[in-house]
Amino acid sequence: MAVYRSRHAPPGPLTPDRILGVALQRTSFCRRGYRVDEVDALLHRLAHELRDRTRQLDLSRAENQRIKEALRTWQTRHAGRTTEGRWRQ
Repeated sequence: MAVYRSRHAPPGPLTPDRILGVALQRTSFCRRGYRVDEVDALLHRLAHELRDRTRQLDLSRAENQRIKEALRTWQTRHAGRTTEGRWRQ
């Protein structure tokens, strides 16, 4: 997968605080450009969605860790049992 690189991009990973801290240059009065309020709204939406995705990822990682620990505990508890009752292949 290709990664976009820019000379003006801040180094390091994007975080919600870094997105909200982006200051874009304004165009002169007679030139075309983006509406400042729309750009600010987009940056706030991006920051909100990034914060939400980060929270969801953290929850998923914690759930995965909990499941792994439960599986290890179960395997340890059942390691000494005989093969009776196991599925035949």
